[in-house]
Amino acid sequence: MLYNFVTPFADDFGVLNLFRYITFRTGGATITSLLVCFLFGQRIIDWLRSKQHAGQPIRDDGPSSHLIAKQGTPTMGGFLILLGVGSGSLLWCDLSNPYVWAVLMVTAGFGAIGFADDYLKVSRHNVRGVPGRIKLIAEAAIALAATAWIMYFMPAPLSSGLAIPFLKTVLINFGWFFLIVGVFVLVGASNAVNLTDGLDGLAIVPVMIAAASFALIAYLVGNAVFSNYLQIHYVPGAGELAVLCGALVGAGLGFLWFNAPPAMVFMGDTGSLSLGGTLGAISIVTKHELVLAIIGGLFVLETVSVIVQVASFKMTGRRVFRMAPLHHHFEQKGWAESTVVIRFWIIAVILALAGLATLKLR
Repeated sequence: MLYNFVTPFADDFGVLNLFRYITFRTGGATITSLLVCFLFGQRIIDWLRSKQHAGQPIRDDGPSSHLIAKQGTPTMGGFLILLGVGSGSLLWCDLSNPYVWAVLMVTAGFGAIGFADDYLKVSRHNVRGVPGRIKLIAEAAIALAATAWIMYFMPAPLSSGLAIPFLKTVLINFGWFFLIVGVFVLVGASNAVNLTDGLDGLAIVPVMIAAASFALIAYLVGNAVFSNYLQIHYVPGAGELAVLCGALVGAGLGFLWFNAPPAMVFMGDTGSLSLGGTLGAISIVTKHELVLAIIGGLFVLETVSVIVQVASFKMTGRRVFRMAPLHHHFEQKGWAESTVVIRFWIIAVILALAGLATLKLR
């Protein structure tokens, strides 16, 4: 919003030229989101606690320590993240950019689905929220609309193409079938982050790492000079998403202040579904869908662990892991929660560096 109001006067007032720089506005969005979370975080947590007397329902089949340590902790803390991301993005992004609205639509839409799921869990005092099939259908509908929106504004052949990491000019053209690819990326990323969100601080830090990585990717992809030098596909307007990524990093830092062990609040599906969907949408706009699987490899590992566990139990009656998702497996092996979380953060950093390496290794 500031960009749209201020830049028309930049020629008359030189200092206003700062607002034309994506890097400056990315920093502004980061700080704004962080301050919003700091200012309203405790009030929102107190309000959630007053409405959720029993807090988030804890799975009976989960680690036994969770039934004691996490009982009574309120959920829906993802609303604080959405507030921070929305404030930072709307204030600092170029609101005439269609990609910004596409990503925000996914963020808000998936957040609404997560809110409905959290609300049903809390109101019914049960771990079962929105039925899985209905949730997937709603997610797919939003993902389909967002992918179609992105394809409409993106120039051909990028609009329906899938870029391959490590290869300079390869772009697999899916035509209208790219809508299915987009739905898979968005729904998959959303639910992968959701599965990872099981320990204090476990999901939010890898999300921030991925967001920071995609801030750099978006900036490079949206710059004709840098994209040509790195031999990556140039997407006009994609650089604006660096500002939104900055807002996501700032909101994540603000939320982590309250989610650090022992957590005062959980993000719930309100946060995890929306954050995963946001990363998925950004990867589609920047044409780095496959790189998201590398940078967000921790989320992929958590998802694969659940798939393997379920498939193995159904086919053989045996479990591969002591408990799924993967972080619970290590808890059951005797690792302290903080040990699991920090080691998973380290893995997330390593995978992010590997994903960023694809920018040059072509």
